[in-house]
Amino acid sequence: MNLPPLFLGRLQFTVCLTFLALFMALALALSWLLLYFKLRARSSGDAGWTAAYRFWVRIFALAFVLALAAGVPVLLQIGTLWSGLMDRIGNVAGPLLGFAVLSVFALKSCFLGVMLFGQRRVSEGVHTIAVFMVALGHLASAFWVLALVSWMQTPDGAVMVDARYQVYDWARVVFNPSLGWTLAVSVLTALLATAFMVMGITAWQALRRPLNDGERLGFRAALGLACVMVVALAPVGAGAGKMIAHYQPAKAAAAAAYWHQGDPPDLVLVGWPDAASATNRAAWTVDGAAARWLGRNVDGHFLALENYANMHPPVAITFWSLRIVILLVGLMAIAAWATLFKLRKRGFDPAFLPRRWLRILASMACSGGVLVVAVCTFTVVGLQPYAVNAAITQTEILGPVSPRALFYGTLGYAALYAVLLTAFMRMLFHAARYGVVPVRKMTGAVS
Repeated sequence: MNLPPLFLGRLQFTVCLTFLALFMALALALSWLLLYFKLRARSSGDAGWTAAYRFWVRIFALAFVLALAAGVPVLLQIGTLWSGLMDRIGNVAGPLLGFAVLSVFALKSCFLGVMLFGQRRVSEGVHTIAVFMVALGHLASAFWVLALVSWMQTPDGAVMVDARYQVYDWARVVFNPSLGWTLAVSVLTALLATAFMVMGITAWQALRRPLNDGERLGFRAALGLACVMVVALAPVGAGAGKMIAHYQPAKAAAAAAYWHQGDPPDLVLVGWPDAASATNRAAWTVDGAAARWLGRNVDGHFLALENYANMHPPVAITFWSLRIVILLVGLMAIAAWATLFKLRKRGFDPAFLPRRWLRILASMACSGGVLVVAVCTFTVVGLQPYAVNAAITQTEILGPVSPRALFYGTLGYAALYAVLLTAFMRMLFHAARYGVVPVRKMTGAVS
């Protein structure tokens, strides 16, 4: 086995973390979308909103279970694969992870049973409160997880004493410089991913049969959500980029593929960053457009990759993951607003869309999931070679695991997640085709 353990460890952890991020995002966004369906059903009395809720609550339950299951390997890897991590940051990570677990049990688990199985056993008001508490629990647990993730990107409120972080200000730990941007990007991309999943599944249904009221209303809600989210992501993405340039200039230089100090800060739209020659091959650039996205030293000069002596993240992955994010958001913005324009005089009913456009929307049902994975990859890989930015390297905390075990473990996780993801998609499309309540077919003629 010639692959180095550090590479395999990074690959395995990234695979597990992106799978967790995907289903956490779907569960979070679906919980709030379901709450919207419940509130509209109560305020309007339209049974279509209840039908939309009853369909998508099944998909939410599946996403919730997969997110809960995906969290176990990540926690195990923190204690085994990166065995030195908790020794260094346990005083910070322990309470934050504890609050995340407490949020799961106190807010989600206590009300989840009522939400999933109690709609016909409790009053509508009580059931709506249960849905709200589950959604609030998802947001609370995501907040504490993202507080830890953002702290590792921009550590604050704690100081290293005898190779271990000691907290001196919990407010600065939790509300670190990147928390707001990390939370905003995560929530907005989760909502956008879910909106396109709902739109894509409804478009797929419209290609095969007439839509019912619940499907039309669900599509309309998802379309409005998608249009708002793509607009909101523009300023949030710009703000996050400036934050990265200030606090993580090595990641900013890698994202821009800016190799040499003193070169003009041209924005590379597309190209291939070649680490061996420290150049960008076949690059399309915009002169001077990267200036606002690059860090600067005390003299005001732009910080390039050569300033970090190989202590910068993998350039190609960081570069391309960001461009995938930008490309997907652009395509989703065009699709959402063009759909809104086409249906503005048709009551936003997808049945009036041309079949070609329905196929486009159906093909984009998974585009939001790819977006979430790309954002997570940019965040995780862009932090390398550090586990805590500019303080603790991944080499320092890597546990004594053999390359062979890491290799087969990574293959095992990848195969398992491929099976689970395939099963999720098959169940989603099965529910979209046949409905959530199976109907027994007649096997013989009635005399």
